[in-house]
Amino acid sequence: MISVQEALHIVLNSVQNFGIEEIPFLKSFGRILKEEITADRDFPPFNRVSMDGIAINYLSFKKGQRSFNIEGIQAAGSAQITLKNTKNCFEVMTGAVLPNNVNTVIRYEDVTIENGVATINIDAINDGQNIHLKGKDFALGDILISENTKISAAEIGVLATVGKSFVKVAKQPKVMIVSTGDELVGVDEIPLEHQIRRSNVFTLVSLLEKLQIKSETDHIADDKPILKSKIETYLQEYDVLLFSGAVSKGKFDFLPEILDELGIEKLFHTVAQRPGKPFWMGTTKTCTVFAFPGNPISTFVNCLAYFHPWYFKSVGLELNEETAILGEDVTFKPNLTYFLQVKLELEKGFLTAFPISGNGSGDLASLVKTDAFIQLSDDKIEFKKGESHPIIRYR
Repeated sequence: MISVQEALHIVLNSVQNFGIEEIPFLKSFGRILKEEITADRDFPPFNRVSMDGIAINYLSFKKGQRSFNIEGIQAAGSAQITLKNTKNCFEVMTGAVLPNNVNTVIRYEDVTIENGVATINIDAINDGQNIHLKGKDFALGDILISENTKISAAEIGVLATVGKSFVKVAKQPKVMIVSTGDELVGVDEIPLEHQIRRSNVFTLVSLLEKLQIKSETDHIADDKPILKSKIETYLQEYDVLLFSGAVSKGKFDFLPEILDELGIEKLFHTVAQRPGKPFWMGTTKTCTVFAFPGNPISTFVNCLAYFHPWYFKSVGLELNEETAILGEDVTFKPNLTYFLQVKLELEKGFLTAFPISGNGSGDLASLVKTDAFIQLSDDKIEFKKGESHPIIRYR
């Protein structure tokens, strides 16, 4: 049995490269960027008016002039015009290019306009005010978005701004999620007394959809030849296989034996944690296999604690560890890492984790009441209120 730290180290040293694809920028939300996005021109690309108002030559104001004949209007989106008489002014609109021969903008709130004459009503203005200078934000060629950035709405806007209609992103893995067990029936079926509905597989589907990964699912009965035949096919067709169930030591837990017979290199089988053991991981040259135990909380926490970091590293995304402080004392006696379900609250500016008691790793409904797992190390049995520990959020 290996530690959680050892298991995670092995997982993160077994990442895959799924390659790169180019997709329409509007479909790139949530994907991982695989190119640098640079400014295709200066930003802003011209001296830009940043307030509705009038534009004047500051020297005229400095000499004492306060009233200006309006020579015309510079609208946003219209070609740049030129002030012919520096004792006059232009009306200008936010977003418009600054006209030639003017260098200062006074907002409408500070002027009075009557009969084609604008009069400034304030005593002090600044030379160059209310003008967003060309190239002030970024210059042509500057990096706007770095490679390996997770694309959000902000990045979508930048992609549109620089005319990047197609963008290079990390390909998503092709994933098959498999549940096993004769006790499982479909969601729309009425289970007999000795049966339960399939749920783990759909939990995994949702946890992968959060990563923008589309997956396929299958359910295989506890029949070793059928299980082996299907897995052999899936190993050739998919980048990742995720299993829920049949990984322990029961008479019908065929997976470890089958995976060994199919030549998959086993990296580990049992991790010193609760919930979430046993947990089997292995690889071939083209496929990575995560075989989680059948208890729903175990499947859930293992996907978050191992598959998610494995995926993030595979696509080049770095994640920062998040921590919270315990809201109450906890005692846990087994020499195992404890993934404890908690409710998160902000208390006096600190993210605080309050343990929520459940009925073991089979109590799937307890997840509804909680927000995260707090990871308590295996080097002690008493954890005090106020201590800080890593958390894994799922809300």
